[in-house]
Amino acid sequence: MAERAGVSVATVSRILSGTYPSAPTTRGRVLRAVRELDYVANARARGLAGGQAKSVAIVVNSVISPHYAHVAQGVQDEAAREGRLCLVGTTGGDADRELATVQLMREEHAEAVILVGNIVVDDAYHERMAGYARALAAAGSQLVLCGRPPLGPDVPAIVVEYDNTAGAHAVTSHLLSAGHERILFLGRRAGYTTPDSRVAGYRAALAAYRVPHDPGLEVDGRMDRQEGYRMMRARLDEGPRDFTAVFACNDLIAAGARQALREQGLRIPDDISLAGFDDLPSAADIDLTTVHVPHEELGRTAVRLALHSETPGTVQHVMLGTHIVVRDSVRRRDVLSA
Repeated sequence: MAERAGVSVATVSRILSGTYPSAPTTRGRVLRAVRELDYVANARARGLAGGQAKSVAIVVNSVISPHYAHVAQGVQDEAAREGRLCLVGTTGGDADRELATVQLMREEHAEAVILVGNIVVDDAYHERMAGYARALAAAGSQLVLCGRPPLGPDVPAIVVEYDNTAGAHAVTSHLLSAGHERILFLGRRAGYTTPDSRVAGYRAALAAYRVPHDPGLEVDGRMDRQEGYRMMRARLDEGPRDFTAVFACNDLIAAGARQALREQGLRIPDDISLAGFDDLPSAADIDLTTVHVPHEELGRTAVRLALHSETPGTVQHVMLGTHIVVRDSVRRRDVLSA
């Protein structure tokens, strides 16, 4: 390009970076060469040379899941507002793949690496995450755990959570206040942070209303629509119904359970009351009472804290609130069909 314009390489570099007070004729020749050669700057090389990254990364299990997609949209929106590119990596829930993806984002010099989603918390997880956090901090970057628990007071990571337990307590209380004491919980998964915290809220509400806890009303399963259908079909196939309401661990499970109930001729809310968790857009389509999660605000907050922390490299913890969205999938027990 310098040869085409008849100037030095240094002159081309300075004009393109905007740091060189060049004569109009010289600048015109360089820009004409840029157009003729269809030149595109190597952002990666420029970032390495300048020592300043201009991107944030988000690492999720899947971009198909509505929950992850909405959090990623919040990250993208805030990153764009801050003039950063948004890098997206997926792991499929595989810990080794997550490690490799975080390493790749480090190599890309991302200013923040945001890990989103439900995980199993054990000693190996803590050791792995603490290593991520310290390595990123040493490189001038920031680890953000989004919807994941804190790692401890000595690990430099930002944590942005939403209140799963309070949300589950509130929606269970809503069912209890409508007279439902036999509430089926769909989607228990021991050891996983999100289901565990929602089960805790469900049990705490039962205790607050002095309703005996029946472990037989908690059904194990993954957090997807097919599992919701499977769990409900299996429960209905066991024999006479021993519940009047269902609390699904998320809206996807609720949608699958709703399909199974309808196939058996059961109406919502006339025969069975149903509640979910997440308030995904599809919840409004099926008139589902659910718990609203601030998905996009979760992502936006993660970016804001990572880029504008007054104390980078320290522990920060933010808890966002949840609230019930009441629709027409819950009815008082005394007006349910016989």
